[in-house]
Amino acid sequence: MNIDIRIGPALVVPVTAEPFTGYVEVTGGEITHLGPSPTDTPAAETVTEPGRIVIPAFVNTHCHTSQQLGRGLGDDVGLLTWLHERIWPYELALDESDSELSALVCAIEQVRNGCTLLADPGGRHVDGMARGIAAVGIRALLGRSAMDSGDGRPEGDRESTDEVLDAQDELVERWHGNGLLRFSYTLRTIFNCSDDLITATMERARKLGTVVQMHVAEVPEENEHSVATRGVTTVRHLERLGALGPDLLAVHATWVDDEEIALLAERGCPVSHNAASNLKILGTPRIADMLDAGVHVALGTDGAPSNNRMSMIDEMWLAAIVQKGVRRDPTVLPAGSVLRMATIDGATALGMGGLVGSLEVGKRADLVVLDPFTPNFATAADPVSALVTACKSENVESVLCDGEWVLRDRRFTRVDEAAVLAEAADRAAAVRRRLKI
Repeated sequence: MNIDIRIGPALVVPVTAEPFTGYVEVTGGEITHLGPSPTDTPAAETVTEPGRIVIPAFVNTHCHTSQQLGRGLGDDVGLLTWLHERIWPYELALDESDSELSALVCAIEQVRNGCTLLADPGGRHVDGMARGIAAVGIRALLGRSAMDSGDGRPEGDRESTDEVLDAQDELVERWHGNGLLRFSYTLRTIFNCSDDLITATMERARKLGTVVQMHVAEVPEENEHSVATRGVTTVRHLERLGALGPDLLAVHATWVDDEEIALLAERGCPVSHNAASNLKILGTPRIADMLDAGVHVALGTDGAPSNNRMSMIDEMWLAAIVQKGVRRDPTVLPAGSVLRMATIDGATALGMGGLVGSLEVGKRADLVVLDPFTPNFATAADPVSALVTACKSENVESVLCDGEWVLRDRRFTRVDEAAVLAEAADRAAAVRRRLKI
């Protein structure tokens, strides 16, 4: 039997092993060989462009696909204004076709930046979001935005606890394990989720074997709200409910103290660090302190209205440079550690570390071929370090997901990128007109 794809000779960066110059071979969507020499088996396709670098595809652990048409709507406002006056009305204004197109554009941007797995914490039209992501051919952990209480929600966005849970249960049946898609139960924030919803959601996710995505300790006002309504801060309350654990993805965790960091580490609760949106809206999280304490930290972009740059490549650089500045220590978050956060650590945080996130024989073939011959990269003394310090989206040449090229020589294989972007520009303007923004 022939090999499907042979890539090499190239600089291969497995992430979980030392880099080497050699070959990657793929058959049936699986990595079947890694080594300094190729096997003797003929290959149906070979990728032999000189000087290329092969890395695992990036994993985006927090990505609001339904917000892609709302890029720019959340600029220069605080979190609660951002939510109550901009994002919730925007999300309510979308119909299913809007959400599908938004997710499609978001998936295109992810692939352009070398990402083939994203965790979507939820929108209202999951069916549309799923179709948009699937059209590009990448993986996703889908979610439906879950809220059953609290102030500020638009009139048309109010559901009871049972209604929220029933809607998610139905989506599990439809999408969990459908192609490259999985479902993830979600919790928006403690502002808008009752204890009954939190507890029932964790029970369902643990039974299904998936993770729960929840925005945690985003702003000081959240901890103040939690103390006023539950008696303790958000992280402490989640611990009291039995929610902290490897199956709860705590997104942001910007405002946590030493005791809470220790709790996150002790319970094995992963944190999704979103450097750009944190700095823009929330604050500067103590990521270096979390890593020192043993917290499992991964990276995410958040959504277009809170970041504007939906690039895991940018997030790596920013995560490293900010923590170096916070600590005033250039040795903090070395490039190798940040690359792990964007790949295998992200996959592990989503419960998929045995499937993707590194280049290993037996894992699914999700990988990126990088072209280093660009002004920003060509002169780099250490190409592995440069993956974090110098890489840009223009270095992404080809992207393989589950053994299929979704981007080949910078061209999408499944979708007409130009046509999609033209339609998206018109649709985003139409949404803004509906909102009178």
